[in-house]
Amino acid sequence: MKVSGQKFRRQVPIDHFIVDFACLSHRLIIEVDGATHGTDEEIASDSRRQRYLESQGFMVIRFSNDDVVTNADGVMDMIVGVLDGLGCEVTPTPDPSPQGGGEIAPAGTK
Repeated sequence: MKVSGQKFRRQVPIDHFIVDFACLSHRLIIEVDGATHGTDEEIASDSRRQRYLESQGFMVIRFSNDDVVTNADGVMDMIVGVLDGLGCEVTPTPDPSPQGGGEIAPAGTK
């Protein structure tokens, strides 16, 4: 998937973790948290995981599944804003290539 001209891969192994989405060229990780991330134990585990990934030079941003489903445009705007803040060249992106390569299109595209 590409967001503003930046390539994101999904289900990316980083050390002993698998992150939901990563833009490796800018060391940005996007995590999408479902209902299973609400207990104190799970919140503590997510916090340890995020601290570790940040210690490896990654920036981690999180969204709830609900945000992704009900506010996809807002989520994409937030990601574009973060990329812009990282100094990435933000450009419009056409639909993914026909080869697919395991990538997914952003919400609202085919």
